Amino acid sequence: MTLMTERPTMSGTEPRGFEALLDDLDELIVPDGYKAEIIKGNIVLSPWSKGYYTRVMRQMCRQLEEYLPQGYELERAPNLFVFPGDERAYGPDVYAAHERVFDADSNRLDGDGLFFVAELTATSTRDHDLTDKVKVYGRAGVPVYLILDMQEAQATVLWTPSVKGYESHCTRPFGEKLPMPTPFDCDLDTAGFRRAPGEPEEDED
Repeated sequence: MTLMTERPTMSGTEPRGFEALLDDLDELIVPDGYKAEIIKGNIVLSPWSKGYYTRVMRQMCRQLEEYLPQGYELERAPNLFVFPGDERAYGPDVYAAHERVFDADSNRLDGDGLFFVAELTATSTRDHDLTDKVKVYGRAGVPVYLILDMQEAQATVLWTPSVKGYESHCTRPFGEKLPMPTPFDCDLDTAGFRRAPGEPEEDED
């Protein structure tokens, strides 16, 4: 399930702006098990990944962590990365950034400091992962964006960021190895990314 709140207005007519929306997000009481993002002028609440998604993220992190440059950290903690130029604020499923990016008092971390992002799609947020976030991450210069499409059982990696999003991409079905671009320069084994028998289905809308 995805919950959306409209952009607040002044006198019911004029938008208050992105910074005001961030302030509203700070004051929002987010239900347990949900994360809050700002997408297309709305505060969007969506459930954190559950069940077998955790296993998939753990497997992915184990494979990629050793290829990170020195000083970079691979994380799954619920942090908010802000992109003021696009008026977006995302909470990626998995991400990497230099350790200095996390040396901040604010809960609003610099989206331009992201080095790698991975999103695992859910039914309610899949369109954002495949469209909006591709453009924003690319324009911000995030070197590598990995999309694990859990509904289509395939992995797509995008690189060569540009003002239009990304110039390069490669897609492989789950079960095959996905070639990861520089700086990883490795093959990501997706053999264990499918839902195993007996594991819970993801939450539906």
